[in-house]
Amino acid sequence: MNAAPLHAAPALRIDYVAAAPEALLAQADVLAVFGFGATPAAAPADPRWLHVALPAIGGPAPCEVWRSSGRVRVETAAGLRFAHDGRHAFAAIEVVEGAAGGIEAASEAAYARLMAFLGTSGFAHPLRIWNYLDAITEGEGDAERYRQFCVGRARGLGEVPGQFAAATAIGRQRAATADSVLQVYVLAAREPGLALENPRQVSAYRYPRQYGPQPPSFARAMLAPGVPLMFSGTASVVGHATAHVGDVLAQTRETLVNLQSLVDAGRTADAARAERLQARAILKVYVREPAQAAAIEALLRERLPDAPLLLFAADICRSDLLLEIDGFGS
Repeated sequence: MNAAPLHAAPALRIDYVAAAPEALLAQADVLAVFGFGATPAAAPADPRWLHVALPAIGGPAPCEVWRSSGRVRVETAAGLRFAHDGRHAFAAIEVVEGAAGGIEAASEAAYARLMAFLGTSGFAHPLRIWNYLDAITEGEGDAERYRQFCVGRARGLGEVPGQFAAATAIGRQRAATADSVLQVYVLAAREPGLALENPRQVSAYRYPRQYGPQPPSFARAMLAPGVPLMFSGTASVVGHATAHVGDVLAQTRETLVNLQSLVDAGRTADAARAERLQARAILKVYVREPAQAAAIEALLRERLPDAPLLLFAADICRSDLLLEIDGFGS
């Protein structure tokens, strides 16, 4: 059977919705619902629900909702949250660092279990992965927690045939303890997507040794049938170096240039979809210093007036990066 063209009508829609999680999960077309905030509300007893412990800036955040055009099925999977619509799947895993033996071991265990499960579930192609962990830049040199996470992720992934998924790795602004939880969730599919790279940047998986013993294992963006354009966590990086150190507005502008470069790469890769690509973006903005959020948001709303935005207090994987943006295009 031939794969669907990349410009096929979207089968998955992403929205930010101010509603109770239980009300959203009662809707038959919902594949996944994500809540945000430092303290979780009472957790709905539904595998499609996941709370991400990032404090929203500017008031409570709405839920992020993934809606399918097909019938959603929720299935039991040992130690994982899992739902699918026959074409796309949501899966999530949480690993306690102390029980696993530290962030490196927790990362390896999470990825090994997640990839093994996806490989047997029929949804063997991870398109987009999110990773949230405490104190991401804690530690010096190769002992930095993000570097250890990258080593464990690579071991858990094993040999990756073809291409990496698009991805985000963000730090919660709290100290790492034995009770810290590594949270990984994924949008996967039966069909592979098309990984995109940014010509303005060195591919993350080709970073030089100065960034750690294991380069980060992700693509800059992903195009896939039935899904909006997926942006990885994108920041003020040109080549492989941080640009505009200490200048939050210049970093914001550089990040927007990088996002536009990914849109352009998508247009080049899929000419039939070019006219519609990024007609509407939906974005999450991770901000290191909450006091700088108002200036960041004002610039983003000037440049992207129709884009739904969520802003969170979070740490970025480099201490000199002041913000990171991820999300979906059209």
